[in-house]
Amino acid sequence: MEKSSYVYILASRPYGTLYIGVTANLVQRVWQHKEGFIAGFTKKYKVRQLVWYEAHSEIISAITREKQIKEWPRDWKINLIQTTNPAWHDLYPTIAA
Repeated sequence: MEKSSYVYILASRPYGTLYIGVTANLVQRVWQHKEGFIAGFTKKYKVRQLVWYEAHSEIISAITREKQIKEWPRDWKINLIQTTNPAWHDLYPTIAA
């Protein structure tokens, strides 16, 4: 069995710009986004708030899920976030503690 992997969604603000990613180290990866160490989309559009994540036991399943969610209409992604985080709180302090 591989170590845990994660699919995550970052937002610029509630109902703002969304970014979907996959990682094996969620705390480190979100911190990199927050600090602007990841050049590209999230840095350019200031997408830094962790609003949703899902753990997987294998990286292949996390990558498959990431690709699936990226294909969804925006409304479905919003609904996914709303089901577990209706206030759009930044979940980073919870996972970093």
